[in-house]
Amino acid sequence: MTDSSLPDWAFPPPEGFTAEDLDRIPQLPEHTELIDGSLVFVSPQASFHMRAVTLLESALRQHAPRKFRVRREMSVVLGPKQRPEPDLSVIHAAAEQSPGQTSYRAEDVVLVAEVVSPESKERDRKRKPSLYAEAGIRHFWIVEEDAGRPVVNTYELDHVTGTYVVTGVYHDRLKVSSPFEIDVDLTEIDAL
Repeated sequence: MTDSSLPDWAFPPPEGFTAEDLDRIPQLPEHTELIDGSLVFVSPQASFHMRAVTLLESALRQHAPRKFRVRREMSVVLGPKQRPEPDLSVIHAAAEQSPGQTSYRAEDVVLVAEVVSPESKERDRKRKPSLYAEAGIRHFWIVEEDAGRPVVNTYELDHVTGTYVVTGVYHDRLKVSSPFEIDVDLTEIDAL
């Protein structure tokens, strides 16, 4: 520790932190992400965020084929200095290695979903989609709030450009066929 009363991790190494560092840093706040070698701390989540994640998590679990697993708030290693924690991920079942596992590899992830929070708008809308696309994650959803209801924007990776292209914008009902058949009434958020 330095002369400061702050923990060592408050002072990043000159080359930045690595994805592996997140498992070794003592007393790191929960849900800390690593973006571009820097630690990112999340603010407490609002009710809309929690309810939107719960609604989509339930729908994904209900519709996901047995070869997939749905994970909430688990980090994904995208590269040596990138380890974001999507709100939701759909992974290949074979990626589940142990009960103590703390992250997944990008190649094990088929879908990531981010519910936008006021403090994370820039990261969720700009930086994270580009990181997920660069890592080759095929599907990306971003969820925004409109009058207390979720609006789900779905994207699929264009392998020619290496970027995401919009596949739909869903207001009251999310019905897609990829990465698997999903049909969810988004207005059910009112009952949560």
